[in-house]
Amino acid sequence: MQKRRFLKNILGGAAIALAAAAPFHAHAAEMPGAGVKVQPLKSSIAEETFQTLLVMQALKDLGYEVEPIKEIEYAAGHIAIGNGDATFMADHWDPLHVDFYEKAGGDAKLYRQGVYSDGALQGYLIDKKTADQYGIKSIDQLKDPAIAKLFDTDGDGKADLAGCNPGWGCEKVIEHHLDTYGLRDAVTHKQGSYAAIIADTITRQQQGQAVLYYTWTPYWVSGVLVPGKDVTWLQVPFSALPGERKDVDTALPDGSNYGFQANKQHIVANRAWAMANPAAAKLFAVMKLSNNDISAQNKRMRDGEDKEADIERHVAGWIKGHADVYQGWLKAARAAAPQ
Repeated sequence: MQKRRFLKNILGGAAIALAAAAPFHAHAAEMPGAGVKVQPLKSSIAEETFQTLLVMQALKDLGYEVEPIKEIEYAAGHIAIGNGDATFMADHWDPLHVDFYEKAGGDAKLYRQGVYSDGALQGYLIDKKTADQYGIKSIDQLKDPAIAKLFDTDGDGKADLAGCNPGWGCEKVIEHHLDTYGLRDAVTHKQGSYAAIIADTITRQQQGQAVLYYTWTPYWVSGVLVPGKDVTWLQVPFSALPGERKDVDTALPDGSNYGFQANKQHIVANRAWAMANPAAAKLFAVMKLSNNDISAQNKRMRDGEDKEADIERHVAGWIKGHADVYQGWLKAARAAAPQ
């Protein structure tokens, strides 16, 4: 009798322990990131906030303690992530940022798996009216002083190119093109605040003036100045990239050559942190956004919905409208966590 009572107490205690442990295991399975801090980074491009906040929300739904975004330009941001001073950046352009990636330690220090956004294009455009009137199809036609003068905004006789901010990576390609295509004496690369420069460019185009500018997709600019309707992509005479990419062919599958490689955008993270957090690593690998979704959200920002509360609302709306996809990301991430 005493032995039976002893066994009953043991079994009863075990049942209580299992019952107590069950909620803990369920919570751990749902929230594999509980107690782990995350520091997101982004560049000064405001339109990267949407993509970054979407990753942050998914991490929060996995239990991670996500800090507010810190703003830093790409070169320093890659180094901060490689050194473990930050966790991730949602807009690593491959191959545009390949030099930043390698200088920060490459695959030994950084983690990038999957493609967050594919098919990003860059290049030079001019207003369609001027392109049609003067038969301008290639950027090297600007070597003709009469053609260059069409895009002169400050009276010095040189074409003024609304260009790329220092530190973004695209500025190095543009500067290389100016030298390689013999345009240094014909074109002035206007740099500063891209948002302000492109706003002035759009105003001048809408007033019927000739414009020359650099931009990329996905981005809202091509929703305002629509290629094929308002503006025209310029070709380059041949492929020419700086540094280790000097032999890379920048021609697209359709034969067009805008002088830049088509890019993939990745979420780049600290490798040691990603290896220690397989749920987050899996999340980074499976998240995917379409260019159309990014451009549409960016256009809303351009139209005035540019406060953080607005962008958070856009993220919530995207999640609601893509609930199955979003929950699929979380499910895959949770499944990757140690059981």
